[in-house]
Amino acid sequence: MLYVLGVVLAFVGIALSIALHEVGHLVPAKKFGVRVPQYMVGFGPTMWSRTRGETEYGVKAVPLGGYIRMIGMFPPAKGQDPTMTRASSTGRFGQLADEARKQSLEEIRPGDDGRMFYQLPVWKRVVVMMGGPTVNLLIALVLFTGIFTLHGVAVATPKISSVSECVDITSAGQQARTECTSDMPLAPANEAGLKPGDTITAVNGTSVSTWDDVRQAIRDNLGAPLTLTVTRDGDPMTLEADPIVLDLPVYDENGQLQHDDDGEVVTERAGFLGASGSREMQEQPVTAVPGLFWDQVEQTYGLLVRIPEKLVGVAEAAFGSAERDPNGPMSVVGVGRIAGEVASSDAFGDTREKAVLLVSLLASLNLVLFAFNTIPLLPLDGGHVAGALWEALKKGWARVRGRPDPGPVDVAKALPLAYGVALAFIAMTVLLVYADFVKPIRLT
Repeated sequence: MLYVLGVVLAFVGIALSIALHEVGHLVPAKKFGVRVPQYMVGFGPTMWSRTRGETEYGVKAVPLGGYIRMIGMFPPAKGQDPTMTRASSTGRFGQLADEARKQSLEEIRPGDDGRMFYQLPVWKRVVVMMGGPTVNLLIALVLFTGIFTLHGVAVATPKISSVSECVDITSAGQQARTECTSDMPLAPANEAGLKPGDTITAVNGTSVSTWDDVRQAIRDNLGAPLTLTVTRDGDPMTLEADPIVLDLPVYDENGQLQHDDDGEVVTERAGFLGASGSREMQEQPVTAVPGLFWDQVEQTYGLLVRIPEKLVGVAEAAFGSAERDPNGPMSVVGVGRIAGEVASSDAFGDTREKAVLLVSLLASLNLVLFAFNTIPLLPLDGGHVAGALWEALKKGWARVRGRPDPGPVDVAKALPLAYGVALAFIAMTVLLVYADFVKPIRLT
């Protein structure tokens, strides 16, 4: 029952995100006077609809998207009478553009002059087309702000969670060990008397507040004697340690391992203690939200850039024996399965923890919708924005050179590319849905 509830909640969240995305287009379009005959959530047969004013509002059978239909999305061909629908080209691609212009012109009624999308100033077209993605961005911002400030983020604290018994300095990885042999030296933290539960408050007299502070101080100290100020059971005490120098991996500012051009982990000679900090949830101030949210945006675009590479892995998993990448893309089917798994499994904590995970999933989905729709390719919103900006550039250049206004950019000419992009998206969706059935991503 809880599994079904999780799936239902996920699909409701997805449907609301899509519906609000389209509202983001609808509101500015109507504000700017564009006639909008349809507002639809989903694709396929219409399940329900009502007409209010000049717009039909409805829900369709397949909840995998949505759209609003604005009149005048495609301008007439250059030199063509806007009231005429004759073909202006005999080429296959040209005929596609002519057919799109014809369908666009057939929607125009008497009195619609000045209410067509292509007649809007460039900045208004950009506002209309970016309205949808912006709504998804705002939804993600609101949800992540709630998570960051009310629930917190996992922070590595200087409270010791574990202390290594010894160090295997003979292995290539020079790793800390819990099972020791006679030729393995004691870990410096163990030898110094550091214990799980201790909290390091200062290193060599310098106060520390995070485990990153502690780790960096130890690494920079190399093999020199180290003074640790710790709190144990509420009482302060001082410990002396003698770090050893090992080849340790280098981390970037996001805490990720750095790799060289050959894909090998970058290492450096650094001091080693043999203890680990604890990860705890800490509520963040509102002032920390912009930086934390920007990290989420960067990660989303990073995933978007790697989608072709990730899809290869998805195909290998779906049609072979490879495992799915838990950080790879998934379809709405996969999102539903993850939501059901979170809701029904005790492995994800109590009800509050599960709710946070589900909200985080919805926030991440809205960031993906934002990033995806800013790709400058038709039929995505970013493609229409790119067309409007290209028109502004052409008109500006014409003014500078003292030439006549070149008129609106004929985005209908880009329809062959748009159909190709749409087919690629459909193929990607089919692959992800199939993979999410036969080899789903599992969190447990």
